[in-house]
Amino acid sequence: METSMAVGVHTGVERGAAFEDRLLGVVNSASLALGLSIGHRTGLLDAMAGLEPATSEEIAAASRLNERYVREWLGAMVTGGIVNYSPFRKLYHLPPEHAALLTRNGEANLAAILQYVPVLGQVEDRLVDCFRHGGGVGYEHFHRFHDVMAEDSAQTVVAALFDSILPLAPGLDSRLTAGIDVLDVGCGQGRALLEMAARYPSSRFSGYDLSREAVGRARQDMKEMGLANLQFEVRDLELMRDASAYDLVTGFDIVHDQRRPDVVLRNIRRALRTGGLFLMQDIAASSHVENNIDHPIGPFLYTISLCHCMPVSLAREGMGLGACWGREMALQMLADAGFTQVDVRDLPHDIQNHFYLARV
Repeated sequence: METSMAVGVHTGVERGAAFEDRLLGVVNSASLALGLSIGHRTGLLDAMAGLEPATSEEIAAASRLNERYVREWLGAMVTGGIVNYSPFRKLYHLPPEHAALLTRNGEANLAAILQYVPVLGQVEDRLVDCFRHGGGVGYEHFHRFHDVMAEDSAQTVVAALFDSILPLAPGLDSRLTAGIDVLDVGCGQGRALLEMAARYPSSRFSGYDLSREAVGRARQDMKEMGLANLQFEVRDLELMRDASAYDLVTGFDIVHDQRRPDVVLRNIRRALRTGGLFLMQDIAASSHVENNIDHPIGPFLYTISLCHCMPVSLAREGMGLGACWGREMALQMLADAGFTQVDVRDLPHDIQNHFYLARV
């Protein structure tokens, strides 16, 4: 018995030490997330991608930034294993394999996604109050959120739209080329619609979003691009009364944020013509937390949900489904809304989203 107890104590101490190491890793990783967000916004990461090993003065000059701030930022990047450092000549270098994942011209800019960390941190005080008193946090309290979402969407949606997403529906490209009526719900700044309207001039496109700021930006870009087959409206999706008006409705990562997703889905169903398609992108997760334990970005998804998706719905006395409402609930709600056939597709490069092809 004494031996067993000693082994148990020893194992418990080891587990505690391992967990302490993990928490220290969390502290460092969270700090790097903030630093990488700053590096992205200031253009430091992009500037370093085009430089040979350089001094902090040279990097500051290339990025047109203050050298003292650049040097301190570099200290975080060096100790965090992001940037290489040669102490003899005091030279810093962003390895090309790191630049490929951290810069605007790379394969995938994960630094852009890390902007969510400081953006969501701005509402921490309000969230703490929600824990104590209930309620939610309105869209108006999320500074820069639409800008970050638009940049994220440009990578996850727009970049894959024509080669990967639209081809999930056989024949859709041909129909868009010939000319159909398309609505994008929760369009934000309209990045996807702007690209589609430019590519398919014979089709007619509309975008609805609740944010006047986002719609204003979309209209400005539409005007600059000279697109005549596109319109944007400030519209509450719960109040949509469109009937048999569209051949295709798209919704990119927006349904779970709604105050009443069930009402919105019914409105979308009514807006579609016979034979129409609702192409819904939403989070690739299960409705049951035990099925998400091994999800490669599970903590990120639940945290985004906690800090934005759920409270913006609850701020309007909504259902507060959250980002991880899950495939099971999504399929049930689509069926309840009147969609008779739903196919769920995934893309090999996208670990974050499911694509639902819902037909009437």
